[in-house]
Amino acid sequence: MSSVFSGKFDKDVMTVDAILRVSESYDLKKREIKSGGTRALIYYAEGFQDSRLMTDFVTFIQNGENIGDGREGAASRYAACSAVPLDITVISCFEDVVINVLSGRSVVLSEGFGKEAIVVDARTYPIRSTSEPENDRVMRGARDGFVEAILLNVTLIRRRIRDPNLTVSYYSVGKKTRTDLAVLYLEGKSDQEYVSKIKDKINHIDTDSLVLGHQSLTETLIQRKWYNPFPKIRATERPDAASAAILEGSIIILCDNSPEALFLPTSVFDFLQVTDDYYFPPLTGSYLRLLRHVIFILTIYLIPVWYLILRHHEILPEWLGFLVPSKPGNLPILLQIILAEFAIDGLKLASLNTPDMLSGSLSIVGGLLLGDFAVQVGWLSPDVILYMAFVAIANFTQTSFELGYAFKYMRMLTLIMTVFFDIWGFIGAIFISVILLIMNNTDASGRGYLYPVIPPGKRSFLRLMFRMKKDD
Repeated sequence: MSSVFSGKFDKDVMTVDAILRVSESYDLKKREIKSGGTRALIYYAEGFQDSRLMTDFVTFIQNGENIGDGREGAASRYAACSAVPLDITVISCFEDVVINVLSGRSVVLSEGFGKEAIVVDARTYPIRSTSEPENDRVMRGARDGFVEAILLNVTLIRRRIRDPNLTVSYYSVGKKTRTDLAVLYLEGKSDQEYVSKIKDKINHIDTDSLVLGHQSLTETLIQRKWYNPFPKIRATERPDAASAAILEGSIIILCDNSPEALFLPTSVFDFLQVTDDYYFPPLTGSYLRLLRHVIFILTIYLIPVWYLILRHHEILPEWLGFLVPSKPGNLPILLQIILAEFAIDGLKLASLNTPDMLSGSLSIVGGLLLGDFAVQVGWLSPDVILYMAFVAIANFTQTSFELGYAFKYMRMLTLIMTVFFDIWGFIGAIFISVILLIMNNTDASGRGYLYPVIPPGKRSFLRLMFRMKKDD
């Protein structure tokens, strides 16, 4: 098809009708209006329009003498003199008609505009309220959260950072979906080289769609190896957390139809920081953060270390004799641990697919019944249930579901290598885990996945371990 308007009204209307397939799509509408003796057509997608604003605009057109005078630049002059408080822009090609109509804007073609048309932005989206995210609650602090509308999400951040250096760059990605993206960063604070690299990657994304929102975007921005389970980008649904990250120099990416903001660059320690740390006094926040780091290590190595102790229980002092189960069960300990891992995952899946009013009670009752019967029958020992219950609960100290499973895979790798190679297998598994963390590169200049441990940064490391005041 010809990319630009011909200037012949009837011919251009026929072309737009054919491209948009207005007669075949229920929600795509074409409305004919007249202004004086000039014909005009409005194309729009039903359901996206603010009816009051569009009524005001149509009334403004109908009450005018003519919609365009037929001379060059008529559309620009008409847009400039519009008394309706709407964002009105001028376009001159059919591709822009398609993008704008399918994005929710209205396109006006007129006999008096010649080879141009105007775009009227009177969009409104059906959105839910900005309520607190279910998976990232706080005891103190703000109770708002991101929604699926990108403009509202930008507004929630702009409300917190009233600085002209806060830059919001807009992109449209996906050949078929034309998904809106926004890259937010603080000019002068963020690494400009890294900002340019991220923008260049977004500009060169070659994909048909981003229907899975932030997950599709993550996979196109940073390539991951299938064998490395650690997440590359942290996400949050909290505007206050996203705003704090921007002020610290991070880049935030918002994706339309997704209620999450992506943090770039990301290190593994970012996942172990939660918003509550900053709403408590420094002493309390530091204690909670240190506790979270200790639990992070225990979730990976508690079970393998316990298994290693059982294999060498003869060297245990008498006061640690309780670590050896008095009722080991009828199955080997390794098989018991694997069964418990599967049972925990099964309860998680059952809880996810259970109605909210029943999910809590089902998880608790199911866990108690299965655990009790497993001990009575002899499948599992009470010690295995105790340690696996701790690991399952400890995973909830951080909000990333993906990181929780990365911990699980590292725990199982360490356990299996300990079974086959004893202490050397345990040491080897630790080495493999560290290598995977180092290799999980996020393409940030001067930053790695283990930053600020590797490369070392004294001040950043102290801020990682302790909840320090901004001036410290």
